[in-house]
Amino acid sequence: MGHHHGHDHDHSVSNIKVAFFLNLGFTLIEIIGGIYTNSLAILSDALHDLGDSLSLGLSWYFQKLSGRKRDQSFSYGYKRFSLMGAVINSIVLIIGSIFIIREAIPRIIQPESVNSQGMLILAIFGILVNGAAVLKLRKGDSINERVVSLHLLEDVLGWVAVLIASIVMIFTDVPVLDPILSLLIALYVLFNVYKNLKTSLKIILQGIPENANINGIKTKLESIEDILNVHDIHLWSLDGHYHILTVHLVVPGTKSMDALVSIKQEVKSCLSKENIKHVTIEFETEEEYCELEDC
Repeated sequence: MGHHHGHDHDHSVSNIKVAFFLNLGFTLIEIIGGIYTNSLAILSDALHDLGDSLSLGLSWYFQKLSGRKRDQSFSYGYKRFSLMGAVINSIVLIIGSIFIIREAIPRIIQPESVNSQGMLILAIFGILVNGAAVLKLRKGDSINERVVSLHLLEDVLGWVAVLIASIVMIFTDVPVLDPILSLLIALYVLFNVYKNLKTSLKIILQGIPENANINGIKTKLESIEDILNVHDIHLWSLDGHYHILTVHLVVPGTKSMDALVSIKQEVKSCLSKENIKHVTIEFETEEEYCELEDC
């Protein structure tokens, strides 16, 4: 079983590594092509792809790092390091998008001619390269791979938009279409950055995970036989997927150690259905005073 898990982990790392080099190589071509064609839309997408390359590189690094267990420095292990990558990526994309918007607005007022044929060739190439990266990652089973593949799928759709715009500009003289498209891409990137940054900051601030109902969990635990009261319940996530819960359970003082083990197993079974993987339980009796009960 351990060998199989190790094989899956290595396969995930390999998939992200291939996608990283595909994306980075194409980003460099895209920057050169964007300057050559004088297309702000392509340069804005190049910036987006550069952010994706950074994201893939960090995902590749953190996918390897995530296998490390707890040590003297990090008692919960290294899962939360992935959030650093998300925050760094968000900052890079925000700065880049602001730069693109600043460049796009004057071009909308005074459009500049672009090389539509060059844009068309780059768009086709972009669809093929990003599409190959998506297919490579979609074969994987890890959440990391699935999230990155969805991100790259957005790139494919962006290139489809560039392809359509370049075809229109080949047959009609509407150079303003290029800065308008770049502005839309930049705004789309900022919208997604806002969502990702909001999610990352909530996890860092130890907010309750999305789709988790802490009151519902408390009610379920109190319905278990011999649990008289549930309080001081805390629920947070390490990385958006690995959830942790701590709780105080009040039980009759007459319960034996074997009975407490049975209660603990039932609680953990109940919480596993809520996708909570790490549970810490403190038992108390009815007579015992807990200063945290009303906190």
